Amino acid sequence: MRADAVRNLDAVLQTGARLLHQDPATSIATIAAQAGVDRRTVYRRFVDRETLVAAIHRAKLDACQEVVDQARLNEAPVPIALHRYAEGIIDVSRRWPIDLSRLQDDEESALRLHELIGCLDAFMDRAAHEGVIRSDLPHRWARSQLIHLTNLAAHEMPELTPAQGADLIVQSLLEGIGA
Repeated sequence: MRADAVRNLDAVLQTGARLLHQDPATSIATIAAQAGVDRRTVYRRFVDRETLVAAIHRAKLDACQEVVDQARLNEAPVPIALHRYAEGIIDVSRRWPIDLSRLQDDEESALRLHELIGCLDAFMDRAAHEGVIRSDLPHRWARSQLIHLTNLAAHEMPELTPAQGADLIVQSLLEGIGA
């Protein structure tokens, strides 16, 4: 694709993610207008709204996968990998605020999400095995806390930079919030 076509596609996908997060009934025409492109441009690329939504989900999953890869969850020291992951996911969640929990109709995206969650579970198992977090927690507890804390930092505390949010997430997970 030409550079301007890539920019337009990215604008449509990110604008779509933002607008659909705010109002799931947002029209393609509204998304196109907000993205600064003609709606015919969007319809040439996406035959219908469902195709556009699936593309937004795939784009967010691609961004999440890139964060997981860059965090080096399998080899970097746990606190460093945790910080890299949290900082990256806060940024991704803000750029792509669309919810991935409802991917039943898109098997490929649902499988990718399941694999990403599996990577987080394996990372938390590694953290417990290395003694960085408690090993007596119920399975998935630490991963669920990580997801909730990143969502909190990304969406409910926009005043925090991704780095500040990651600092608080790491501190909360590894030290708790007690005085």
